[in-house]
Amino acid sequence: MLDPTDRTIMISGANRGLGNAIARRLHADGFTVSVGARDVDALRAAMDGCDEDRLLCHHYDALEAGTDSAWVDATLERFGRLDGVVNNAGVMDTASLEDLTEESLDEMHAVNVKAPFRLTRLALPHLRSSGTGRVMNIASLSGIRVAGQFAPGYAMSKHAVIALTEATKQAGWADGIRVTAVCPGFIATDMTSVLDEDPSTMIDPDDLAELVSTTISLPNTASVAQLNVACRLEPHL
Repeated sequence: MLDPTDRTIMISGANRGLGNAIARRLHADGFTVSVGARDVDALRAAMDGCDEDRLLCHHYDALEAGTDSAWVDATLERFGRLDGVVNNAGVMDTASLEDLTEESLDEMHAVNVKAPFRLTRLALPHLRSSGTGRVMNIASLSGIRVAGQFAPGYAMSKHAVIALTEATKQAGWADGIRVTAVCPGFIATDMTSVLDEDPSTMIDPDDLAELVSTTISLPNTASVAQLNVACRLEPHL
């Protein structure tokens, strides 16, 4: 396993839900974390209790190009290196194919696909310099299958995240960059609270965060291409 000491990881959408669970777990495991979200005050509150010497809270808006480059620059200025990116920020619309609007589809594409595309490209030179760079793209089981009529627009965006993951892996493999698509089912977070599902049957974000931390810590010789995590029987997976 890689030593987390002095390894700096950026996590988007870290003010709540899975992103916050991942950020806090990585920090607890010894990583230096740079976390980004739109509301920096809420982000600082969400990271309360963490060692300030290994923490940077910075403004980041997935819909606003330019906030990503400012965040990367601030991370490098503060810590002098970048070893990993967790592309977690995302949005979901559960509308059926017939009810889905182009405006909603555009927003999901902008946040779920274009934002991690931009952040990954900005990070690539620094991940190459690391020699053990890591990219974790939070996709979904909806990125590898479509569950009936549930959220086809969201599924389309997450299928694109799987393609981005593969493209990034091929672009960076020779320089030690390893890339994983994390594909969970329902996670007990604010995003899924609008669904008619029992939270006790969903994935605990802390459990998924543990898997992300473990995967990020694996050496270059143990690359996990796709991490499928289900909370119910998925016979076709």
